[in-house]
Amino acid sequence: MNEKKNWFVMYTAPRAEKKVAQRLKEQEIEVYLPMIEEIRQWSDRKKKVQRPLFNGYLFVNISKDHLWQALQVNGAVKFVNFSGEHATIQQKELDTIRRIIDTGVAVEVNNEPIEKGEKVKILGGALVGFEGECVQKSNQDYFIIRIPSINQNMLINVPRKFLEVIKE
Repeated sequence: MNEKKNWFVMYTAPRAEKKVAQRLKEQEIEVYLPMIEEIRQWSDRKKKVQRPLFNGYLFVNISKDHLWQALQVNGAVKFVNFSGEHATIQQKELDTIRRIIDTGVAVEVNNEPIEKGEKVKILGGALVGFEGECVQKSNQDYFIIRIPSINQNMLINVPRKFLEVIKE
């Protein structure tokens, strides 16, 4: 029986995202682990490191009847649930995350509730065409892209000149 696959949201043990993703791939399970590059400063050197965009989360494309199999991987903790239902993420949302990461823009992630702000559209740069909300944070303009299925927000620094307010 070929059951429909969905992108489910898996929660992993702390700092185990890469290992869990690799183990799932070894079982021929499709996984997406969004990674970003940042520069870490030690007392004697600086180094570029890759780290998961969402700490403790990765996305698994699997049918519902194979969820248990995926959880048997060492480091997998559980699938995220909202109101008793397994959290899924739409392909469109994953494509948005991929496109943002591929541009190489600086990204911050938070899951704090955000007050309603102005709706904006990006007019220039690598993310032209995206719509979202603009908030002020320490005298800089940040553009928010919401990923509602995992209750996360991506805050991206966008110069004000590239933002147009959308009249509703």
